[in-house]
Amino acid sequence: MRFPIIVATLAAALLFAVPSRAEQPSPETLAAARELVATTKVTENFKAILPTILQGMKSAIVQGRPAVEKDYDSIMPAMIELATSGLSEYAELMARIYAVNFTIGELRDLQAFYVTPTGQKLIEKTPTIAQQSFLVGQQWGKSIGADLRARITDELRKRGHDI
Repeated sequence: MRFPIIVATLAAALLFAVPSRAEQPSPETLAAARELVATTKVTENFKAILPTILQGMKSAIVQGRPAVEKDYDSIMPAMIELATSGLSEYAELMARIYAVNFTIGELRDLQAFYVTPTGQKLIEKTPTIAQQSFLVGQQWGKSIGADLRARITDELRKRGHDI
């Protein structure tokens, strides 16, 4: 049941994150944004966290059914290949997002940071941080979700609702 909600949320986030056609950055700004996307290894980081994302979807799809789990695991290489086949388009979309949200000077400042040792370490650690954040977010979300559901149900019962 959570899987459709996750997919809808991600789709909405991507829909609203993509710059509108009215927001066309200059070619120079877009070039700087593309360079930043390449430097920060956006596509490589996506590849690195994709297995964690797919693993997070697994329980919602498999739902404790061993035969489905076996088949799920067997189709993962093809799903990873499918998801990574469009990474050049993803990189371009990310570049456009950066280009409409930062000036060319700011993009150059970011680029200058990311080529420093600290910036390179951040790039290197980003997949690990993303994986850990995803897992912590899932755990925290389950915890807070259960608590909120109980509190909402309790409050609604206090107001005379049969829940």
